[in-house]
Amino acid sequence: MEATRPMILRRAVRGIACHLLALALMGLAPVMAHAENGASEAEWHHYGGDPGSHKYSKADRINKDNVDRLELTWRWKSPDTDLKAPAMIMAFKATPLMVGGVLYLSTSLGQIVALDPASGVEKWRYNPEAYTRGRPPHGGFSSRGVEYWTDGEEERILFGSGTLQLIALDAKTGELCADFGTGGIVDMREGLGREINPRNIGLNSPPIVCRDTIVVGSVVNDFGNSKRLPPGHVRGYDVRTGEMKWIFHTIPQGTEFGVETWEDGAWEYTGNTNVWTLLSADEELGYVYLPIGTPTNDHYGGHRLGDNLFAESLVCLNAETGERVWHFQAVHHGIWDYDFPCAPNLMDIEVDGRKIKAVAQASKQGFTYVFDRVTGEPVWPIEEKAVPQSTIPGERPAPTQPYPTKPAAFERQTLGTDDLIDFTPELRAEAEAILSEYVVGPMFTPPIVQDADGKKALIQIPGMAGGANWGGAAADPETGMLYIVSQTRPFAMALREMDQERFNMRYNRGGARVSGPQGLPLTKPPYSRVTAIDMNTGEHAWQVPLGDGPRDHPALKDLDLGRLGTSSMAGLSPGYPLSTPTLLFVAQSVAPGGSASPIGGGGGTGYLRAYDKATGELVSEKIVEGSIQAAPMTYIHHGRQYVVMAVGERGPENELLAYTLP
Repeated sequence: MEATRPMILRRAVRGIACHLLALALMGLAPVMAHAENGASEAEWHHYGGDPGSHKYSKADRINKDNVDRLELTWRWKSPDTDLKAPAMIMAFKATPLMVGGVLYLSTSLGQIVALDPASGVEKWRYNPEAYTRGRPPHGGFSSRGVEYWTDGEEERILFGSGTLQLIALDAKTGELCADFGTGGIVDMREGLGREINPRNIGLNSPPIVCRDTIVVGSVVNDFGNSKRLPPGHVRGYDVRTGEMKWIFHTIPQGTEFGVETWEDGAWEYTGNTNVWTLLSADEELGYVYLPIGTPTNDHYGGHRLGDNLFAESLVCLNAETGERVWHFQAVHHGIWDYDFPCAPNLMDIEVDGRKIKAVAQASKQGFTYVFDRVTGEPVWPIEEKAVPQSTIPGERPAPTQPYPTKPAAFERQTLGTDDLIDFTPELRAEAEAILSEYVVGPMFTPPIVQDADGKKALIQIPGMAGGANWGGAAADPETGMLYIVSQTRPFAMALREMDQERFNMRYNRGGARVSGPQGLPLTKPPYSRVTAIDMNTGEHAWQVPLGDGPRDHPALKDLDLGRLGTSSMAGLSPGYPLSTPTLLFVAQSVAPGGSASPIGGGGGTGYLRAYDKATGELVSEKIVEGSIQAAPMTYIHHGRQYVVMAVGERGPENELLAYTLP
């Protein structure tokens, strides 16, 4: 297996060289290409503001001097309430777009709406009735938003429903585009090259358009009891006709490049390996960047021996053809659920006097992987290091894993006595007693079987919901700064042996979040944080706790502690950043008492915080009327700047809130 990686790298480099030669011959030399650097001052055309996912706006009418005066100016209630299907509705996760004086967004149940940006008054609404086609994986319906496309004359709103409908609407009228697919809809249940159970695959993140190609990922059930699940292959569709142009097999098929990393024919039945989160694209290069997830199942790989390309990889594709330009695998033979959770940030940086068109990918591991986005060459070296091996029959982890040399990790990656909570001797003693009940080890220590050797589980840190998550990072194209929101969330990981007469898997995932002494976290703070990284040097500029955390806990309330940072209460993401010229906004939800609660646990309080981007100083903290599980956005309309975000948990009471200055 060790001989495989150099061979794959050589083949990837040869592919890049051929592609660069083709670009040069076409007069499209990559040195001339530029990513879109953030949203315009007034509008917000893509989920991340621009195709490069900067989550940055040039709007600065709300700034350090007046941000504390923000007030709620309008609210819009989701029409999902009228559909009488609350049990199917997940949290409201959509981020609106603002184009041409209109807001566009999707509801949890997949209705698509256009709103007036000054009042929230509805202009049009389209309901594809996606919920009549069944129920998506992972508990129900949710949607992170829509995509916008124009050729300068025609304008379309593109949406992927939880039940695999790819929909194109006229942006002006909300009517289906009759020349797209079948009457405006493409049924994505077809075209994966394998029979699937539609209950196990759906869509909840918006597609992205690059050079008139719609690129679409998927969400796949990763809680199943079978080694056979739908594959997360990525597909490209013509934005005008809806015709499928290409499919990129995230699990290589037949004789394709990388198939040898799926031993014993595992490529034929293994599923997942999907892009469930957001995508990024460079329109001028014509490249789209895929942050790919873990294969079936998340924590046991004995049924899929090998490195398992392109799982847990960042893959660059030619958007027109679907051909792979380059790739990097961050986890070989993943058994930790360390899928890439967020859109990569496309940034133009200067390192040691050299200008680089870069892509930065934040991870659950707490690493930031940084590459030349044209060639895939790491900006700073990434080293393969030996990692612990498994004691579970049939399992064979990779002997090494990649560790970036720069930037430094933004999240806690070790767990020993020195990492435990220590505000009082009593808390430290209790924490040590708890730790003794578990197996601990360095990052990439393999899972154990439940209750093996008298131990409850392996404590994984960062846990599978630790580090960065789908809220991701915001990038400043003017300064080259990257702002990552993350959380420390240890996870007790133990496999359950399966009944071989009933299931075709030997082991399945199991475990739970680790609780510390008296319900406090097990580790020292901060429990969530914001890290600013200068991508021109690879050095951290500042790091601050995000939120108060449990400092009002009876064991801590008399200790006069500063902010401890608060783990996410739901939705798995610790927070959602938005960058403007002087401010970094971070939206976050907090459970009662400043601690985390189960996903969809209810009763949360939302906070919209604003930080001085230069120093990390907290300059404003506003309580939001509802639980936030969606990224905020901003725009200017009729001279006023607005900050807008969705709020609401499971059930029908979901709203869009708009804040502006009086």
